Amino acid sequence: MVFCRDCGKEIHESAPTCPQCGAPQMVDSTASASIGSDGFFELGLMPFKRFADFSGRARRKEYWYFVLITMIMSIVFSLIHPALYVLNSVILLLPTIAVTVRRMHDTDRSGWWMLVPIVGFVFLCLDSQPSTNRFGPSPKVV
Repeated sequence: MVFCRDCGKEIHESAPTCPQCGAPQMVDSTASASIGSDGFFELGLMPFKRFADFSGRARRKEYWYFVLITMIMSIVFSLIHPALYVLNSVILLLPTIAVTVRRMHDTDRSGWWMLVPIVGFVFLCLDSQPSTNRFGPSPKVV
């Protein structure tokens, strides 16, 4: 048994909607790995699977795990060879922008806020909007 994402009532895990409040419970397959698992690598590598997806939401844990993994990769590649560091930076550019935009969406803000340095960083640190917002349902597990 699981709990409804909206009302918190206990429902069957295969129920597509909550029988009490009618809220949809099933999620699309692209977001299921980040919603159902809290593993470091599952969440940290999720932005690579959704590297060009600028829609939806990314929870705070997914974003900061990704930042940690990419920082470690950058340090290792810079120690090996400067050309590898540059190549790594180019490869990570699109996934980094995409996960940052989705993180802004999670706080119910436009992705353009990432261009404002200090304010954008503050928004990245804020907790998610607990309910569905204009960018989709909350990626947090209830």
